[in-house]
Order: sequence, then C-alpha cells, then structure tokens
Amino acid sequence: MDQFERLRQLPLRDDLRGLRPYGAPQLNVPVLLNVNENTHGVPTDAKEAILAAVAQELDGLNRYPDREFTVLRQELAAYLGHGLTEENLWAANGSNEVLQQLLQAFGGPGRTAMGFPPTYSMYPLLASGTGTGYVAGVREDDFTLTAESAAEQVRRNGPNIVFLCSPNNPTGTALGQDVVEAVYQAGEEAQAIIIVDEAYAEFAQTGTPSALNLLKGRPRLVVSRTMSKAFALAGARLGYLAGAPEVTDALRLVRLPYHLSAITQATAVAALRNSTSLLANVEQIKVQRDRIVQELKELGLTPAPSDSNFVFFGGLENPHEAWQALLNDGVLIRDVGIPGHLRVTAGTEAETTAFLTGLRTFLAR
Repeated sequence: MDQFERLRQLPLRDDLRGLRPYGAPQLNVPVLLNVNENTHGVPTDAKEAILAAVAQELDGLNRYPDREFTVLRQELAAYLGHGLTEENLWAANGSNEVLQQLLQAFGGPGRTAMGFPPTYSMYPLLASGTGTGYVAGVREDDFTLTAESAAEQVRRNGPNIVFLCSPNNPTGTALGQDVVEAVYQAGEEAQAIIIVDEAYAEFAQTGTPSALNLLKGRPRLVVSRTMSKAFALAGARLGYLAGAPEVTDALRLVRLPYHLSAITQATAVAALRNSTSLLANVEQIKVQRDRIVQELKELGLTPAPSDSNFVFFGGLENPHEAWQALLNDGVLIRDVGIPGHLRVTAGTEAETTAFLTGLRTFLAR
C-alpha cells in the first residue's frame, strides 16, 4: 500500500482528497537553478553580523520573543521607505505565511480569491487550505495581463481577494501600475483586498515601478515581499507586507502566538542593517539574467522579458527532454508544466554558463 493509498483511508477533508503537496524537486546536483534561490549565498560580513545578533539572543531563548517584532517592523519600514512606518509593516515565516494569514483574515468559507494563471502555484493551494474558493482568471496568449481585461474579470467575478504577482512567477514579467489601479477600482463593490506579490521586486529592470507607490489612500491594497530572494535568506523564512495599519491589525486576529522566533527576528534585523552588502549580488544576478535572455534569443528560443531573477522561455519542441538532458549534465531547472516552456534561475556566471552550454549542446543534437 503506497503513501497516498494510506492517506485516502484517513478521514481527510473532501476538498483535500487526491491532492499532492506543493514542492519542486530537491535533487543533489552541482547546479541548482530551479527554485529561484539567490545562488551567491550570504556575504562574509553579513554572515558575521547575523551570527553576532543570533548569539545575543541565546541567553534569552527560555523566554518568548517579542510578539510584535517591533524592531524588525521598524527596520523593514526604513528599508522600504515610501513614508511607511512600523504600523504599516507585518512579517511572518516566509511570504507564504503572510499570504496565508491574509486569506485567514479576509477569505474563508463562502468567500473567494482570484488569480491569473499562469502565476504562482501556491495561490490556489493557500486558498484551499483556508477554505477559500478560488477563481482562475485568464491572460492573453502571450501571458500578459492588461488593465482592461483584469478589471473586467474582477468586476464579473466579485472576488474578496485578488492576487497580482509582479514580477509574475513563472513568466518573470512585471505588471503596469495601471493594472493594479484598475483592479483596485474594480474591487470596490466587493471591498476586495488586492495583494500585489512583489517577491522578486529587487531584481526589476530600471524604471519598473513598485506598487508601494500606490499604497497611500488605498486601504485595501497590500504589497507582499520576501527576504528569501534578493537577501539570499531562503533558509531563514522571512516574508513581510506593507499595507494600511488596519490590515496589520486584522492579521493580529489570526496569527499564531509568538509566530516569529527570536532567532528569525535577530537574523532578519541583522540582514536589513547589512542590506548594502547583501544586495550587492543583485546587480550581478541581473547581468546573468540579461545574458540568459540574449543568448536564448540567439539560440532561436523565445525568452520572456524578465524583471525577476529567472527567465521563462519557450520555443522548445519537447521541454521535458531538454529538462532531462540538462539534469543529466548536472543542471536542474524548472519544468513548470506549460507546453513548450521551461524556467531557469539566473545564478552565478559559472552556473549560467553551465546551463547555456548544456542547453546549446541539447539543441545541437
């Protein structure tokens, strides 16, 4: 009897039956470019600062941490700017938990959330886990989303929560601010919470605006971010959002007690205070991302313009064969299940070279 057969014999919720857990392959290969991690790692000076900050917390681990993570919210507000204060900031164990708390507060049975696939695959899973209905919108054939189309779909479906991923995962493309403004207005009648997921915002092309510019005067607008990508802290699990103070008050109603450990808070605060060092690698990653886009075009493929640390590309007759050939060469990228397409993280110069060399060899066959 296999694992899923055993699972079916338990009194599982009906809406969870037949589902499989989220997760990309975790394989032990030399070049890991499948889950959009920052492959540069934590710089030495930031690492030492984090170690010192964590060490200071060790004597107090017998006590609960600051439930309001006040210092962390202050540091996050200072990092984001835009006139934000600690009252506008919230954090949790990764941006997925931030999104889950938003669904717990504003979704639930009898309410719906809406996304526009292909987009981050956790949105419907998070909705399901909170008993929230999920409505899948549509994009253009080239995976773009216009303000007119998005607003019309929101008005027609009347969701309570709308996910706008920008830069979008898996396509890497950013949304125009007109899309966010139009969706916010379209959600007025349903009083919809509009979540702009900016997990990859630090990698945006010059001139690409952030939805942080739109927060003032829009209490139903939320911008979520993460320290997993640009800050190279995927293992620390720290996500956060910026929004109106009443939004953060709502999340206090659903968060678990002391949900952010003292170690997590100390790590994040030290990282924010060393953000210059940690973010220095962002520009190097952007160089490799743009290199990938250019060289894929030269190979006759069709990469999407990217404002993220990854590239979504099409033009492959059999993407799974390409994925397997790269894996055989020790390079793991992501098969996102979209016909003709794959996604690759922009890594170090050497990792990027390994990917491009392997793909070029496969195409030459």
